[in-house]
Amino acid sequence: MKPFAAFLIAAALVACGTKTDSQPKAAAAQPPRQQAQAPAAQANPVKLTGQVLESIDAAGYTYLKLRNATGDVFWAAVQQTAAKPGTDITILPQLTMENFESKTLNRRFERVIFGVVDGGQPARVDPSMASAAATDEVKVARAEGADAKTVAEVWAARVVLREKPISVRGKVVKFLPGIMGKNWLHLRDGSGDRAKGDDDLTVTTNDTVAVGDVVLVRGTVRIDKDFGAGYSYAVIVEEAKVSK
Repeated sequence: MKPFAAFLIAAALVACGTKTDSQPKAAAAQPPRQQAQAPAAQANPVKLTGQVLESIDAAGYTYLKLRNATGDVFWAAVQQTAAKPGTDITILPQLTMENFESKTLNRRFERVIFGVVDGGQPARVDPSMASAAATDEVKVARAEGADAKTVAEVWAARVVLREKPISVRGKVVKFLPGIMGKNWLHLRDGSGDRAKGDDDLTVTTNDTVAVGDVVLVRGTVRIDKDFGAGYSYAVIVEEAKVSK
């Protein structure tokens, strides 16, 4: 595996996973025991150029508030770099995160684009800043139908359910779009035990949702999925269709 592709896989794993570090690491990253996948490097990544309006350095990163040629303002995060307000900078996007919380800055961003400074090094996703939903208690009614399961039931019967279609209703507690051509979400319905880790189900889909949405997911159960870098899923629901 080429070094840059390996980095991107590690970065996505960090953004989706439960394994966290106080400091970002260049070679290993996001979706832990039950989260996620790696972003694929685009063959022809789109370049984003903007004028620096604000620059904040934190924990090895530089957060940039940029304004592009059409006047749109957006935030980007790159490996720490010198960027003075009033200058232009070009980045190659790697990963977009919605409702992103930086614990280092004690600040929540509506949207952050992680990227590479054109000609520079990739930005590492800080696992301590992964977007997550509020920790409010979740209680969602079970889906209806012969294939309906709760999150805990999917975990408990994952071997029997392997490669079978199921439906699960739950609350979206994390959403990561555009990773390896898919959107990733974490679903909870109030079943299962946080300590055991069987209260949260990872799902991949082409549909778009928002953190806090209560949705019905229909997809195929896969088990023992290994995405490399030491990260694997005991159970995951893939190729899902999501409806409200």
